[in-house]
Amino acid sequence: GMALGCAIMLLLFRFFGRFRPTAINGKFKKMQILTAATMAFSHGSNDAQKSMGIITLALLAGGYIDVFEVPTYVKVLAATAMACGTAVGGWRIIKTIGGKIFKLQPISGFAADLNSSIIIFGATLLHLPVSTTHVVSGSIMGVGAAKRINAVRWGVAQQMVVAWVMTIPCTAVMGAITYQIVMLFI
Repeated sequence: GMALGCAIMLLLFRFFGRFRPTAINGKFKKMQILTAATMAFSHGSNDAQKSMGIITLALLAGGYIDVFEVPTYVKVLAATAMACGTAVGGWRIIKTIGGKIFKLQPISGFAADLNSSIIIFGATLLHLPVSTTHVVSGSIMGVGAAKRINAVRWGVAQQMVVAWVMTIPCTAVMGAITYQIVMLFI
């Protein structure tokens, strides 16, 4: 995400660098609506699949369905959960990613959204689960680094990476503790 984000931003600088920033940002503000919509579609196409697969596997294991095929109600529930989660809790993440890592302008937001949607949708077509948050964050870091290396707040980026690395062992420990507690009652 970071490398391709940097490359896309450098291309945009090459093609539009001679124009006034206010004129360019006005145009890219409108174009960003399209890339934001594309990003939302690619996000749903990748993240919803993971949730639907886990729910469908649980339904199959529990004997509620006979075939490993995602029921329509699971698709609707996954889409609703993603929309509600983004609407309720997404603003904090958007604020951190879109303002604390690197101050996005419309042209850089366009580049980050375009890059993120390309990577996430490409991963979806290849049936690869990716963390959309990691891709978007990396894209924004790459876009910021294309402008100026020190334009990116690397301290915030470092805190995010530490949180990502800590997530797996922490959830493993919590899973083990939960398992032990459940086994006490069975």
